[in-house]
Amino acid sequence: MKRLKNKLCVITGAGRGIGAAIAHRFVAEGADVIVTDLHLDRAKTIAADIGATARRLDVSSEDDWARLAQDIPTLDVLVNNAGITGFEDSTAPQDPENASLSDWQRVHAVNLDGTFLGCRYAIGAMRAKGHGAIINISSRSGLVGIPGAAAYASSKAAIRNHTKSVALYCAEQGLAIRCNSVHPAAILTPMWEPMLGTGPDRAARMQAFTADTPLHRFGTVEEVAGVCAMLASDDAGYMTGTEINIDGGLLAGSAAPPAPAD
Repeated sequence: MKRLKNKLCVITGAGRGIGAAIAHRFVAEGADVIVTDLHLDRAKTIAADIGATARRLDVSSEDDWARLAQDIPTLDVLVNNAGITGFEDSTAPQDPENASLSDWQRVHAVNLDGTFLGCRYAIGAMRAKGHGAIINISSRSGLVGIPGAAAYASSKAAIRNHTKSVALYCAEQGLAIRCNSVHPAAILTPMWEPMLGTGPDRAARMQAFTADTPLHRFGTVEEVAGVCAMLASDDAGYMTGTEINIDGGLLAGSAAPPAPAD
């Protein structure tokens, strides 16, 4: 059974990585998908591949969200996936002592403001039907401190909390609009490629980066997409304000991960 049949879904930052995988999975589940990305060429490539619609969206721009609301006034599912780490175009420090205010604000503008604006739009677009699903992509970094990426960690922690505020607000309004957060960790996305490289030591680097993960491997974007498909569907009808970790057991509390099987 296609769990998202006849559901209109908007996914932000869906031009690659986790967002693209979510778009693929949602279409496979029967959804009508709008692939949005800051880079329209990326959105068009994914949309053409899966039979979806592409749209440019700067999630930090209130004007862009207003235009989306005008063009797409009703909605069933929104995935707030777009985000940045702060390292994309800069080698400047991102720690609490040396990060610049402008870098701090830029990360929060995309990650946190973008999620706030997305939730605000989704509530308005779902209100007429009285039901819907909002999925906010947070991170393991929103649950623990990350000294070298303070802005990123702060923004993802705020997304976790705002998700709960949205969930409670919608319930208070008598709306069956569910809002949940997903917290991936060590998911093999393009962000990791500069650190992993393509040389003969790639496998060793991958092993080193996942040494503390109980499952001893990277997660896949498809595994994140599978969880999002469940949250978007009616199967998760009693889930709101919930956070789901997709981290290979990293936050389960094990001080020493189990040894890999022979």
